[in-house]
Amino acid sequence: MGTPDPDGALAEQLLRFTRRVHRIQKRHIEQSGLGVTPAQSRLLRTLAHYPSPPRMADLAERLEVVPRAVTSLVDGLEASGKVRRVPDPTNRRVIRIELTEDGLKALQQLHGARRSAAQEILAPLTDDQREVLGGLLDTLVDGGPGC
Repeated sequence: MGTPDPDGALAEQLLRFTRRVHRIQKRHIEQSGLGVTPAQSRLLRTLAHYPSPPRMADLAERLEVVPRAVTSLVDGLEASGKVRRVPDPTNRRVIRIELTEDGLKALQQLHGARRSAAQEILAPLTDDQREVLGGLLDTLVDGGPGC
């Protein structure tokens, strides 16, 4: 037997926790009745942060996925009326993606679903533990090399 690997144990806990978070968020998104997948939800949130409608390539880069994946996501969201493709006003060969009114409403509902998922996930923690966890997560998200 080797020596215990505390970082390995932490890594496994983080992976298990991440899977749990994804499962709970997926369930809450499904319960919202919007017919949106977690990936589509992520695209809608990303789209909402652009000051003007982005190109598909911009979305692919921001989401860190291949452009084909964005095309599939946009196709599904466009079919449900949550986004639309619009021509670029300065270059007619470029297509941009914008949220529709239904897309903005869906984002509000998705925000509620994410908030209720977070409440479920954090329910076992006291206020003090939540504060400590928030600080630790800030350090992990903002603080390492290669971030």
